[in-house]
Amino acid sequence: MTALPIVRTVADLRAAVAGWRREGLSVGFVPTMGALHEGHLSLVRLALSRADRVVASIFVNPAQFGPSEDLAAYPRDEAGDAGKLAGAGCHLLFAPSVDEMYPAGAATVVTVSGVSEPLDGQARPGHFAGVATVVAKLLNQVRPDAAVFGEKDYQQLQVIRRLSADLDLGVEILGAPTARASDGLALSSRNAYLTAEERQRAPELAAALAEAVLALRSGAPVARVEAGAVARLQAAGFGPVDYVEVRDAGDLSRMGPGSLPPGRKARILAAARLGRARLIDNMAV
Repeated sequence: MTALPIVRTVADLRAAVAGWRREGLSVGFVPTMGALHEGHLSLVRLALSRADRVVASIFVNPAQFGPSEDLAAYPRDEAGDAGKLAGAGCHLLFAPSVDEMYPAGAATVVTVSGVSEPLDGQARPGHFAGVATVVAKLLNQVRPDAAVFGEKDYQQLQVIRRLSADLDLGVEILGAPTARASDGLALSSRNAYLTAEERQRAPELAAALAEAVLALRSGAPVARVEAGAVARLQAAGFGPVDYVEVRDAGDLSRMGPGSLPPGRKARILAAARLGRARLIDNMAV
């Protein structure tokens, strides 16, 4: 297998993409923070189905980590990740340094109102400003035709869709279905934090959401379903549970406490701690 080309500066990235453009080739983009798993590789394959060439990035973005979060401990394996990307058909890896992404004197922060404010916006203050800023930079640096993000980070996906539309970036934002292990656990780089015993309990998050979806579809009140899911997670040893909430699938506005209105597209989203790992998941209702 041919080694994956790696560029580390915006200038080299743009030169490579410009070469493809001169050949009339379309470009797809998959931004990541590394520690890649099958979920990330499914994003690459989706990008390949929509573009002639695919760029992936690996950048552990300090701007989206809070002061007490796991920036220093976040798993890193660039060599292993590059091999996985090459095997999935990726054409170029952009792996910039922090100084390349945030040069001395950088002062611009991108904020997306509304959709970024509830859920993780409350649980992780400043997180989505960091996400929106780095994604705006990456999309401007790569200038792809399409960029692919996983639905596991559903709120992030909606923030980026709003960002791209509001700033007229001209990039098609594609959402890829959540990749799951055979027992239902959503794949995540942070699953590496789980002990063997915690890994056995972790699928309870997906099971609780699946049960909640069935209840909501049968007409059960939103408030009762949310409370039941929280109680199930706490009984399984999760804690704290940051949220389990049913939200509008588009703008993530809050649903009323009663049964869902007919035809209303909704999403149930959850975040909860299990040992060192903070697990998130969501499902369409």
